[in-house]
Amino acid sequence: MRLSDELIREIAAQVIQSLGQQNTNLAKKPAAEVFGMELIEKGEVRKGTDASEVVIGLSPSFGVHQTKTITNIPHSKVLREIIAGIEEEGLKARIVRIKRSSDLGVIGNDAAKLSGSGIGIGIQSRGTTLIHQKDLVPLNNLELFPQSPLLDLETYRAIGRNAAKYAKGERPRPVPVRNDQMARPKYQAKAAVLHIKETQHVAKGAKPIELEVRFK
Repeated sequence: MRLSDELIREIAAQVIQSLGQQNTNLAKKPAAEVFGMELIEKGEVRKGTDASEVVIGLSPSFGVHQTKTITNIPHSKVLREIIAGIEEEGLKARIVRIKRSSDLGVIGNDAAKLSGSGIGIGIQSRGTTLIHQKDLVPLNNLELFPQSPLLDLETYRAIGRNAAKYAKGERPRPVPVRNDQMARPKYQAKAAVLHIKETQHVAKGAKPIELEVRFK
């Protein structure tokens, strides 16, 4: 199924209007109720030396300017599940925000290079995710999850587990994901709008920021 340019523009306009209304509603609610978590900036990131850590790299808007995935899963729940998956394997998570790019490969690769284990997870606000390794180029990765509409909380937890297994030197089976050929055309316009909104908050040349997460 292919969408005409006219239909994509119409859907995009509807999505923008909807997101604008959501932003208005967010401004009326206390932060804890909106986000389900608090992300506290701790300053510029140090390069890790602990081989038992996996660094999770958040995109510029994640949990701040956008608070839900493309299918309206709260970012707080997504991050909680990824962290839980890492901890199930006996490792720990460190959270950073990558501000210099909205590109998922860059976000994940930067996170991996900052990680003491050399393994990082990158995640965009719409929910697209990957597992990366420090000695790979941004366009390569260990596992890629490009269809954000098909990712649920169970999948995010499994992504955390697999990232931890890679950090321990294991070779886990790739995380299974659903396949739906209709997902792309159905969410194409919304995905484009969310990426545009994400990219608006990119700060070229900005250093990564260390974050502390407190779940509400």
